[in-house]
Amino acid sequence: MSEQQAGGQGRAEDGPTPDPGGGGAQQEPGFTTAKTRLTSRGRRIARGALVGLVAGGAGLAVGELVAVATGEASAPITAAGTWAISITPTWLEQFAIRNFGSNDKNVLLTGVYTTVALGAGVLGVLARRWWNVASILVALFGVVGAIAAVTRPAAHTSWLLPSLLAGLAAALVMRWLTVLSLRELEPSAQSSDRRRFVVGTLGTTAGALIAGLGGNAWIKKRYNVSEARAELVLPSPANALPEPPATVHPNVRGLGPFITPTSEFYRVDTALTVPRVDPRDWKLKIHGMVERPFEITFEELLSYRFEEHDMTLTCVSNPVGGPYVGNARWLGTPLAPLLRRAGIHRGADMILSKSTDGMTIGSPVEAVLDGRQAMLAIAMNGEALPEKHGFPCRMLIPGLYGYVSATKWLTDLNITTFASSDAYWTPRGYSPQAPVKTASRIDVPKSGATVPAGTVMLAGTAWATHRGLAAVEVQIDDGAWREATLASADTPDTWRQWSFEWANATKGTHKVKVRATDGTGAVQTSAVQDVVPNGSTGYHTITVRVS
Repeated sequence: MSEQQAGGQGRAEDGPTPDPGGGGAQQEPGFTTAKTRLTSRGRRIARGALVGLVAGGAGLAVGELVAVATGEASAPITAAGTWAISITPTWLEQFAIRNFGSNDKNVLLTGVYTTVALGAGVLGVLARRWWNVASILVALFGVVGAIAAVTRPAAHTSWLLPSLLAGLAAALVMRWLTVLSLRELEPSAQSSDRRRFVVGTLGTTAGALIAGLGGNAWIKKRYNVSEARAELVLPSPANALPEPPATVHPNVRGLGPFITPTSEFYRVDTALTVPRVDPRDWKLKIHGMVERPFEITFEELLSYRFEEHDMTLTCVSNPVGGPYVGNARWLGTPLAPLLRRAGIHRGADMILSKSTDGMTIGSPVEAVLDGRQAMLAIAMNGEALPEKHGFPCRMLIPGLYGYVSATKWLTDLNITTFASSDAYWTPRGYSPQAPVKTASRIDVPKSGATVPAGTVMLAGTAWATHRGLAAVEVQIDDGAWREATLASADTPDTWRQWSFEWANATKGTHKVKVRATDGTGAVQTSAVQDVVPNGSTGYHTITVRVS
């Protein structure tokens, strides 16, 4: 069928609609009622949108199947979502973290699917009159998707294939279903034409669902590293630590544990799909401004000296009083000996670390060589790193926010300078260096809670990673600052929990603030600052209603 024929059929749909029953009020020849014409137009639009949605789904299913061979990150929706993350402005990224938390990626994927569905529906309607143009546009979307995929930092040339073939498949299906749909509405259409359209639409939809879901399941199975993680035998640490004493945790109902359970540990990163790295394929390259660049395998890494270290990890996106901070026991090999083995050139002041998904993080060389327990970690809380927390290996440097120290799925250490290199977050408005700021939080009671009059227990957490905590103070209704009771310290690199007995709490609504003093004697600042460019500041304040 030529484009002119398709267009002619489209115009035929705008012609008179005969009275199916042959009776009733007579219409003027050559015209239909406005209601009938609107109904007919609505049916045409609905059919076109349906064709577009089915064709788009078929294309995505083909892309998912191809991604079985090229990798999960190359699948059309994943590639489009990852590209969207890379161009998201900082203010929008922070909005998503504040409002959606760990669900931000699900929200993004929902948005990508919705956008694709709307676009496919519009193109399906367009195809009823200009299906050559619509087919070209569908294929063009595949080209755009392929470009988005192949321009990702960790992309391979093969990443072109899923989106290109998805676009081609969607274009072919759209042309085929559009032809069936136009024939089905012709005045001379037979019941067999209508059956072909219905069967074709339903069959393609079913096939797309099976192929798409099956392809996704196949990807998950093919690139699954859970078995390798389960089989990993952790090396014995040279400094096996005892369990933290009970005194590190105040006995206050509702206060979270001193060690954050792994399942509850926060996750903030840009990985739309969690990278799955088999330890047998893992390598770490150390190069750049060094005398002796080298690579190590995971097997070699396991032969090194390992240490345990309790450390609090904080995200720069954590607002005052926020949840993006956690405390864990990490097992890793010291990073400083590896840098010394490489022989760092004079003037090199930055470690530009890279993740397997292309994320880059810039860390100061000095923070690794000054004696703190910077490490390449392979386990947390006694188990191999979970996949979402960096399995098989991540970097940790105490005293720095995660975006300048805690590279997950680590694969490359490039020794360079801050003057010559930018990490991922620096062009997006964040500071190239960012020590963790002194912070404190009220965890009990929650803001807005109602408590009985009399004695009220307040409790919470404070941290000044690598400087330690010296004091925590509480203020009620702009009164005098009163010192809280600090629980026992573990290491200067962990948070400290605190409690405060608020005696004689009177009925009414009260405002409670908290502030901390770090191990150097510096008091937490009251100045309010957003998370950009290098961490939020200000006093965490809650309101409590005493009844």
